Amino acid sequence: MEPADRKLFVLDTNVLLHEPLAAYSFEEHDVVVPMTVLEELDQIKDRKRDVSRDARVAIRTLENLLGGASPEQIINGVDIPARENHAEVSGKLSIFPDHQLNVSKASLPGDHNDNLIINAALHLQKQLAPRQVVLVTKDINMRLKAKGAGMALVEDYRTDQLIDDIRFLTKGFREFKGNFWDQVKDVDSQMVGRHTHHKVARSALDDEPVFANQYLIDEDSDFCARVAKVTDNEVDLIDYGRERLMHLETWGIKPKNIYQGMAMQALLDPEIDMVILTGPAGCGKTLLAMAAALETVIERNLYDKVIVTRNTPEIAESIGFLPGTEEEKMAPWLAAITDTLEVLHKHDENPAGSMNYIMEKANVQFKSVNFMRGRSIQHSFVLLDECQNLTASQIKTIITRMGEGSKLVCSGNLAQIDSNYLTSVTSGLTYIVERFKDFEGSANVYLNGVVRSRLAEFAEEQL
Repeated sequence: MEPADRKLFVLDTNVLLHEPLAAYSFEEHDVVVPMTVLEELDQIKDRKRDVSRDARVAIRTLENLLGGASPEQIINGVDIPARENHAEVSGKLSIFPDHQLNVSKASLPGDHNDNLIINAALHLQKQLAPRQVVLVTKDINMRLKAKGAGMALVEDYRTDQLIDDIRFLTKGFREFKGNFWDQVKDVDSQMVGRHTHHKVARSALDDEPVFANQYLIDEDSDFCARVAKVTDNEVDLIDYGRERLMHLETWGIKPKNIYQGMAMQALLDPEIDMVILTGPAGCGKTLLAMAAALETVIERNLYDKVIVTRNTPEIAESIGFLPGTEEEKMAPWLAAITDTLEVLHKHDENPAGSMNYIMEKANVQFKSVNFMRGRSIQHSFVLLDECQNLTASQIKTIITRMGEGSKLVCSGNLAQIDSNYLTSVTSGLTYIVERFKDFEGSANVYLNGVVRSRLAEFAEEQL
């Protein structure tokens, strides 16, 4: 491809913070990093925040690509080498000295870093016309400012987005209209252990994708099954039946709807290593997960302990440092877990005593995500709560800690993201839902419907 035919992508700082290896994501096109972006990365790299690590990784990536080049080569562009998973890369990376630009009347005032980056993109657009110059930023307001200032092409960084709209996120189940068996002409049924397996033609399930451990239900019958195996021509279903799932019970809790029934089945199945629970506030994610944790640890002896962890972003101003041990520091963040334990034991003669006894017997431990790296967690039931506030790399860190005989439950509500750097389509929760939908060791269930109270249900729908 001729240089004039290649696009030139100008990267904003937040793109490199979101994806430190973003320079490899533009295939045959060229990438420019303004000097102002390097200055912002330098200011961020020493902060005591998660984002500082991403800034340091981004700086090291740029150093690896540009470190051996001369100043003239860095300005003119250095070839980006192909690497694993990015074999199609063939563009150039350069640093643009935007601090040397003379701000004209047609440009934005140069007293703000965003304006300096936009001015650099405008300068390159004018200088290199008719070549296409694209400003890439995850800042919505910056995209609007750039458009208003005359930038023809402004884009969000979408390379790592698996879906464009949260409405298309896999829910973990499919609901068929009418009666499921009216749509299936041929079926091969047989008993395997305690369960009935149905083998049906792949074409009988329409053209929509079918995933391992996806649940299938219909409107007019008691049918409820889980996909056990998918081949090109055939789907193997495990028939549970709606009534059977609705009569499941774990630690005194019964499902209030079929969605909770499907989630409970997945939580109690030792063959499923990871369960992802999504849904609105009040749909029962934490309650079901904790009830299943106590049931499988205390009653069934499948695991040795319960580990509960979550990220710690605040929705209001910080309350300062918290005293005590790691468990005591995490207690305010994990009040949802203690609230759940209170619900599970509210009818006991001594609820407080029951909670203390159960937490000791089940070996319930509150841990911080910050101290998970490097661990190997064996024979444990791990609940990662509120994980909509985690990035894909942070959730990967947790998942790769799971050792032999452990089960991981990830729960979260994509409508309640408190992180400044994430949206519903870039959240790590969205990422793992899409990435693990074909994995035979995981199940995902969207808990449809608010069961906490009629007040919570009205608030979820109307606010």
